[in-house]
Amino acid sequence: KQLKANGLRDGELKIADSAITDIIRYYTRESGVRNLEREIAKIARKVVKEIALKGPQPVPKKGKPVKPKTLTVTDKNLDKYLGVQRFDFGRAESENEIGLVTGLAWTEVGGDLLQIESTLVPGKGALILTGQLGDVMKESASAALSVVRARAAALGIEVDFLQKHDVHLHVPDGATPKDGPSAGIAMVTALVSTLTRVAVRADIAMTGEITLRGKVTAIGGLKEKLLAALRGGIRTVVIPEENRKDLAEIPANVTEGMKIVPVRWIDEVLDLALERPLQPAAGPAPDRSGKPAGRRRRPARDQADVTH
Repeated sequence: KQLKANGLRDGELKIADSAITDIIRYYTRESGVRNLEREIAKIARKVVKEIALKGPQPVPKKGKPVKPKTLTVTDKNLDKYLGVQRFDFGRAESENEIGLVTGLAWTEVGGDLLQIESTLVPGKGALILTGQLGDVMKESASAALSVVRARAAALGIEVDFLQKHDVHLHVPDGATPKDGPSAGIAMVTALVSTLTRVAVRADIAMTGEITLRGKVTAIGGLKEKLLAALRGGIRTVVIPEENRKDLAEIPANVTEGMKIVPVRWIDEVLDLALERPLQPAAGPAPDRSGKPAGRRRRPARDQADVTH
């Protein structure tokens, strides 16, 4: 369509699949294809200009049409026609880090990776939240901190860690508003990693709401989130057990490209996400309801089945 609209003959312009992929990823951010068509039109116009600057084309002899010279656009020379890349997409971290967790977000134009950072600073127990978080996400952060405090002994964390410290949770890309409860388990994991000094695996991403009892509950936008994880190089994704039924709607090429682990409790998330198991502190530890118990209860092994 754009070749004809810009006066190009068949064979004068070829846009490689790799270039189309990069146009979609780095030059458009939409749920449709309108801007993709505009970018292709821009390429076509610049190719027409190149052809015109080369001077008159060979005149075809009678009965012997001149085959036009093909100009090929690939991912290597795409910036020549469209300029510097305007957008980017989240990628998995290259190294395991303490206090850094990869969450998954749903947006109007698809899914994306969401980095969640945690650190301790000197203070008197305040919870500091930055990154332009909405009210629901702020409440989720408060719930995450309460889960960690209630389970501190079972996780090997000093129960009075808030007496001399403030907790700071930050979600980068501060110019973008963020909201929703699905980062709850990622926030808990980031806090536990910071407080225990155990790094989080870089190849794992997670999404799930957290309750005060430590239960992982359902989220929305699973398909978009899994697509974002696959695109970003994530190898394992933790999702709520309640979302297992939604996997039937996910294309096979997505589910086969990574491990998808449905979980019910935050204990399962921490076992998967942290570099090494946590050692409970001495003395009775609270159970999932927050009441004292002799030892930390672990979920049944079949509650963390890997679904491909």
